[in-house]
Amino acid sequence: MKVIKNKTVLTLFTFLFVVTFAYLSPMGNAFTQPKLIEAQTPSNALEGEFHLDNIVKIYIPSTNGSDPISKEEHNKWVDDAMTHFSTMFGGATAVDGNGAWVDDKGNLIKEKVTIVYSFAQKLNNSKINDVANYAKQIKEALHQSSVSVEVNGKMYFVE
Repeated sequence: MKVIKNKTVLTLFTFLFVVTFAYLSPMGNAFTQPKLIEAQTPSNALEGEFHLDNIVKIYIPSTNGSDPISKEEHNKWVDDAMTHFSTMFGGATAVDGNGAWVDDKGNLIKEKVTIVYSFAQKLNNSKINDVANYAKQIKEALHQSSVSVEVNGKMYFVE
């Protein structure tokens, strides 16, 4: 094997080798814009079905001030909220739960609540204002410091 003594020839040969390797590399051409390959999302049984993107919830308390209300009165408020939401959004669901907070003296205050919620296709300011006004009516009638309203995962305390 003949030894190459000219450094310029050796440098040029090395450069050409690296360029050729990079151009022909299976990793892609480093000197051209890489092609973007779009990820394909596998389809599922719900693809293309009608869906609702928004959710609105109101938390119905089971107390008038700090005094418990009867189950019948609580059910009346829940039914009223379900009627209100069904009229506005086309349907409603109620789920019983337990709420709690700590008062100024450090006591855990627990209360049964019912969450009435609806999914909505279109949620505009008018509907949100209607829900907020309805929460204010509940707050006043049941002597609450606030009534919770949740819109798309964000909790609001309507005072």
